[in-house]
Parts: sequence; structure tokens; C-alpha cells
Amino acid sequence: MNEKYEAVIGLEVHAQLLTESKAFCGCSTKFGNSPNSNVCPICLGHPGVLPVLNKKVVEFTVLMGLATNCTINEKSIFARKNYFYPDLPKGFQTSQYEEPICEHGHVNIVFKDESTKKIGITRIHMEEDAGKSIHDQSYNTLVDVNRCGVPLMEIVSEPEMQSSTEAYLYLSKIKQIVQYLGICDGNMEEGSLRCDANVSVRLKGEKKLGTKTEIKNMNSFRNVERAINFEIDRQIEILEEGGTITQETLLWDADLNEAFSMRSKEEAHDYRYFPEPDLMPVIVNEEWKSEIAKQMHELPDNRKERLITKYNLPKYDAEILTQTKSVADYYEKVIETTDDYKFASNWIMTDVLKVVNDEKIDIKDFSVHPENLGELLNLIKNGTISGKIAKDVFQIMLKENKKPSEIVKEKNLVQITDSGEIEKIVEKILNNNSNQVKQYISGEEKVFGFFIGQIMKETKGKANPKAVNELLKEKLEALKK
Repeated sequence: MNEKYEAVIGLEVHAQLLTESKAFCGCSTKFGNSPNSNVCPICLGHPGVLPVLNKKVVEFTVLMGLATNCTINEKSIFARKNYFYPDLPKGFQTSQYEEPICEHGHVNIVFKDESTKKIGITRIHMEEDAGKSIHDQSYNTLVDVNRCGVPLMEIVSEPEMQSSTEAYLYLSKIKQIVQYLGICDGNMEEGSLRCDANVSVRLKGEKKLGTKTEIKNMNSFRNVERAINFEIDRQIEILEEGGTITQETLLWDADLNEAFSMRSKEEAHDYRYFPEPDLMPVIVNEEWKSEIAKQMHELPDNRKERLITKYNLPKYDAEILTQTKSVADYYEKVIETTDDYKFASNWIMTDVLKVVNDEKIDIKDFSVHPENLGELLNLIKNGTISGKIAKDVFQIMLKENKKPSEIVKEKNLVQITDSGEIEKIVEKILNNNSNQVKQYISGEEKVFGFFIGQIMKETKGKANPKAVNELLKEKLEALKK
């Protein structure tokens, strides 16, 4: 980015709410059903039908407002956003405009150097989704209206981000909060979390905002970063060549890593908003707001601090474990079985999350139950098995739904801790490797690792490592005298 300029970025995030039925009718919101099957006269906009607001939509949106420090307006109203598109059968979208339900909030983003920045939230409002146009290889456009009427929550940030990194951190924070609240699954690939970016550039020190463009069709966090960087560079290049920025909507092409003009950017008046005559104003009084607040789950920042203080975890561990609610839940279930909090953290951050990430699954679908992992850690701690054997047992646990104690018993993997038995094995290895013994005595102490390897091979990894080290050292040092 040219140092003469600075970027100004605002994000509009659409989160699909985890309700079983749509915003204004009883149709299912289930993803993946056959096209045009989750529909009824209400979401298809047939004449004479009347919408009825889903109470859960209000409660979920208020929860998000509370979690992001918003003012919850006692009265909010729905509006009709009018535009014509094949996947919008009603010819308008039911949304909120002049009087949204939540306003004037903020979230804090944290950078790698642990500095923070407050990003303002202009508004959060309720609306319904439109359908989906599918362009097939025969150059036909097919329309699936299953998504029509699915409840959305739009979160509009202030234009306060200045880089793609800040936008990435902000979007990550929004995703983390909605997942912790249990109101959206945050899946960008399936479209349940969508993001549009408004981008402009201006000379540093300039107060007036530059002409903004809107980028759509970014279906991953990485694509959000790439699209914003592309657009910043594109606008700077135009300005440097003496041109002017056109206010327009751009479509991001992830394959080409480029954004292409889709249409001129609409203003609010282009949509001819007017109050929705078929829906009553939404009244959220203090009593209802208090009832909704009781549904609030522990938020990620609070949970991170609790893991640090309650379990004495390093800040790094707590940040990794609380990235998602499901991982934090898994950790706290593990330590119901074992009391070595740091040991449990190490295993989850390395062994468990490696499998979860490699298989691209949620930890909820991870095959090893948390109580079984806790039991495995206890077997290591009490000396029943070695850490090396534990790794082998863990691999078996991934494939078989068995307790680690059962596997250890079946495979005869109990650690050899009897000092007399270990001593006999150490002596056997030393007697069978006289050349390496001479090397050690002459000062080549690096062969110590060779002896360890031979002993572990002889015992199939079952010898207690600490006892082996102590006895081997004792025997070799005695031979030096």
C-alpha cells in the first residue's frame, strides 16, 4: 500500500440465526434440503398472506446487541426494502431501516503485539434472507427460494478499520461472539455468515472520506483479506494516475484474485424504504430485555480470563482454547477427569487440535470423548504408561471407541516400573554393546541416547523413562571408575 494513502473500511456482516423456522412463517430453515421445498405462501409472497414475527429472532438479535455493548431500542420497526431480482419473489425484502433494534455498540480487537483497538458498531438489525440464483453450465439461471425468509441479523460496523488485518480480526471477533452465544454457526462456506466490505482510500491526514466501493461474494476469511487488499491497491492506482473512483458494487472472484464491477452502488433512496404495514412495531421493554439477558452465555474474553485465573494457564493457552466455544467446552470436560490443567491444555493444543484441523471437523465430532482423554492423561501421570505409549494408545482411541485403560490392558502396555527388572534389561544392553560402552567411557557421551533407544526397543517402549535414565547413568558412570 502506498504510504501517502490510508484505507477506510467498514464491514456489513450478515449472520443467519439458528432458529428452526423462518423469520415470518413456520417453514424450516434447514440447509441442504431439495430446492424450493422449504416454502409456503408467506415466504413466496402470495397475495393476502400475513407475516408473523418469530420471537426467537428478536431474542437472538438482542443477545448480540447486549454482547457488543449496544443500546437496545425499546421500539423498532420493520421496513420494506424494494428491489427486483429473480430470487426475491415478494419484490421486496423485509428489513429494518430508520429504527433498528440495536445501535451504538463496539467490540475490541487484539493484535499480535497485544495492543487493542475499539471498533464501533453502528447498528444491528433484523431482516430476512433472499433466495439463491444458480447459474449452471448451460448458461441458464435457476432459482432456489428455500432461503427466502430465513432470519438474518445484519451487523454494520463504523468505518473505522484501516487494513485488511483489522477487518480480519473484527470479523473473527464477530464470528466468535455469535458462536459463543449459540445464535449462528458462523459457517462462511455454507453462507450462514456473510460479509460485504465497504472500502475507500484517502490521503493521510485528510478528514473527508473517499468514494467507497462495496465488495461482495467473499466466502472465507482469507478471501475477505485478499479482496480488501486488492481493492485498496486498485483505488490507489486509479488516484495516482489522476482518475476518480466510481461508487459501485464489486464481485470478488477467488479463482482470479480479482474483483469485477457488478453494478453501480445503490443509495438508500434507490430501495424506496417504507414502514412494513403488515408487521407491528417490536417493543423490547426492560422486563423482556432482562429475561433475554439471562440467556447470555459466558463470552469469549470473560472465559479466557477465567481459564487464566482459575486454572493458572498461560495467556497463550487460554487464547487457543477459547477460540471456539466447543474447544473450550471440550477442555473443561477433560479437566473434570484429570487435575493437571496445563498437561491437558498441551495435549488438546497439539494432539487433539492437529486431528481436528487435519480432518476439518468441529471438535464436537471428534472421536475421543473428553473423559477418555482425561483418563489417558491420568495413566501417564500415575506411571501406568509412558508418554510414548500414550501416543500409541491415543491413535487406537481415534479409531476405536474404547477407554484407554481397556486398550492398555488388552495390548499389555503397562509400564515397567520395577527397578530390579529394569536393571536386568540395562545390564543386558550394556553387555551386548561393548563397543558403545567403550565409546562412552572414552568421553563420547552422545552414545547415551543409543542405549536409551536399545532399552526402549527391548521393552517395546514400556520401561519407565525416568527409571531407565537414572539406572543407565548409574551403571555407565560406575564403569568409568
